[in-house]
Amino acid sequence: MPVSSLSRRSAARLSVTALLTHLVRSSGAAGAPPLRIGQIGSRHAHAAGKMASIRSLPQLWEMVGLVEPDPARRSGPFAGVPVLTEPQLLGDPTVKAVAVETTLADSCATAARCVRAGKHVHLDKPGAIHHAEFKAMRLDAEARHLTVQMGYMLRYNPAFELLFHAVREGWLGEITEVDASIGKLASPDLRKTLAELPGGGMFELACHVIDAVVTILGKPLNVTGFSTPTGGDGVPDNQLAVLGYGKATATIRCNHADPFGTPRRRFSVAGTLGAMEIVPLESGLVTLSLTTPRENFVKGTQKLQLNVSKDRYAGEFVDLAAVTKGEKTLAWDAAHDIAVHETVLRAAGLFKDGV
Repeated sequence: MPVSSLSRRSAARLSVTALLTHLVRSSGAAGAPPLRIGQIGSRHAHAAGKMASIRSLPQLWEMVGLVEPDPARRSGPFAGVPVLTEPQLLGDPTVKAVAVETTLADSCATAARCVRAGKHVHLDKPGAIHHAEFKAMRLDAEARHLTVQMGYMLRYNPAFELLFHAVREGWLGEITEVDASIGKLASPDLRKTLAELPGGGMFELACHVIDAVVTILGKPLNVTGFSTPTGGDGVPDNQLAVLGYGKATATIRCNHADPFGTPRRRFSVAGTLGAMEIVPLESGLVTLSLTTPRENFVKGTQKLQLNVSKDRYAGEFVDLAAVTKGEKTLAWDAAHDIAVHETVLRAAGLFKDGV
């Protein structure tokens, strides 16, 4: 079936990212000074990409400095960025936001210090090892009217923006089924990392798709996790979680022993009035099936190719700028993030009495 250009235009119209791109241009055209932001840490897997994305948006953000005590980690994408101490960064009243890109063990405590200093925060996933710590930080931020934007990159992918819109508007009817997979073939170095990480890939990687499931279905009634290691090293490289809802079931697979895991990554949703499948996960390739025409989409099955930004993180910081300026409210609040964090922990077999 050919890709529909009409559907492509319709999806672009629905895209939050497209709207925010307009805000970027209008902000630059108006000559508004950029917001000041800093970054703490360079050890998260997305740290280099987040720094590059922020620096690519000079009309919105001024990168004031990096907090990174290890000189060996200040090269590459961090080259030329002023080096600051954390007290210098957090003590600067002109700094409005901080991107937290530390190790997972340090991330939540760092975010909490940023919040107490009155800064909006971009906190990379999954945010914390312990749920009580994460919940306290998110509630504190909300009480202070500060935004904590979790680094779940699928939120700003146009295919997922279309999915969220379709579910909100009832195009798919009552959701009965979600099937998601996010895997890859782990290198020896990654296997060592997974061995040291609580919950393995279900915690560190599958959190992206769990965030999307909770976005469309809310907090599950129950979560059951399974782990079937494939190697002799005991690494939890083959994991499955089943999320139970009143009338829906969601299955999440995270397989780090799959040589074709990346192209097979998918997110499939079925409802009483339609279905939508995104394969591969970040490709913008969508199959949308509808029992009734919706907006510019026709009854039946149509294949779409949505335009995906080459910078997978830019949408996050465009949105964060609009939130920081008070132009909008972040679509994901503390209650959502707390529900996601608990669900991720349960899926990875780590949730014990809320700790």
